[in-house]
Amino acid sequence: MADAVQVADGPSLAGLIERSAELKEELVSFARSARFDRWLTPLLREAAGPAQQLDEGEAVRIIDHFVLRYQLPDGTSVLDRFLTARKDLAVADREILLGRRDPVEGVFEIRRKDGDAVVLLNLVDDLDYRTYSNVGRAAFRGLSKGGFLHTCLAPVHSADGAWLVSGAMSYYPESSAIDIARAALGLATSRPELVFRNPSKIEQGWQRMREDRAAFVEFCGSDELILPPAESESLLNAYYRHRRDTAAPARPSPARRGRPSGPDLPLFELPQELAEADTIGVIYDELDGLNFYADYGLLRDLFADPARAGRRRHQDLLRTYLREESIAPLPIRRLAAAHPETADEVFRKLLRKPGFVWSEHGETLLRRRKPWYYEREPRPGVSVIGDRLSALATGCR
Repeated sequence: MADAVQVADGPSLAGLIERSAELKEELVSFARSARFDRWLTPLLREAAGPAQQLDEGEAVRIIDHFVLRYQLPDGTSVLDRFLTARKDLAVADREILLGRRDPVEGVFEIRRKDGDAVVLLNLVDDLDYRTYSNVGRAAFRGLSKGGFLHTCLAPVHSADGAWLVSGAMSYYPESSAIDIARAALGLATSRPELVFRNPSKIEQGWQRMREDRAAFVEFCGSDELILPPAESESLLNAYYRHRRDTAAPARPSPARRGRPSGPDLPLFELPQELAEADTIGVIYDELDGLNFYADYGLLRDLFADPARAGRRRHQDLLRTYLREESIAPLPIRRLAAAHPETADEVFRKLLRKPGFVWSEHGETLLRRRKPWYYEREPRPGVSVIGDRLSALATGCR
């Protein structure tokens, strides 16, 4: 059994884990009911592939994701629907379930076993997690110190510092360190929000981004460039090589460590939709980081000469910049600031509002068109990995 200690004058940790398991079972049964079949079944079939074979661990992982994080058409989750349907739930039970809304996904190194728990280092956010299972220590039988787990964790409500395995666990031996490090790096770069669960990584990320932006401006001559796609790719690759070469003297020599040097940086390539544009806007902003904008030169021409606002191509491009969720307010703000004498005329023609004044109405327009941008907390565009992940990625145990 889990540690039989009282938690905050309430039930024991073992009692909390047992109740969490009961509620999770009810929640999964609710998710697998007929009311959700139209969404869950296609997910399982897609994962099964043409052979229609799906191992139990992958099925558990898919169902767990569906229950906690899949967004239904009305924007709610299965967990939200369950909480709405179960008016009879006690406050403590609701708190347990609400704790599952934000599970910690990661690739974990097993530090040690400690009673019924295992202590895990999340290689993505560089934090330790004291972790239990709702089936007790038997769930961790066969796991070895130095091995790795890919799983999700949920907090045990009111038990400070205690976490519970949520969904499937995939175990990998210590010999898989290089592959595991690559997987963790992939998560860190593709989903930086996982890194920033660690508050210290947020400030480190801002500092690293400030340094990188300063180096970019020094190398390129400006924080804003407009270039043909091929020139953009060439410049970025030259910049990344420059950053690698200037950073190399600060690192120990690979020869002195007895290891071969790492491979060259992969070539930077623009996505297809950007590669086909006439020009690319490259902006390295202090807050929004490094971003690329298709046909930015065409948009600049519109603000430089508002008479172009009557041309459909220019109007459609500005409408796209205002409409698309993948485009932050940054490029529009930049152009309006660079052309204060013409910005009002551009938007008056586009919006057909003769009284529009950018200095008075511009921010309101952007907030209305891009509410998602203002609802999120700013995060650095650079993820900072921990020392342990860095060591594993370079083959240092």
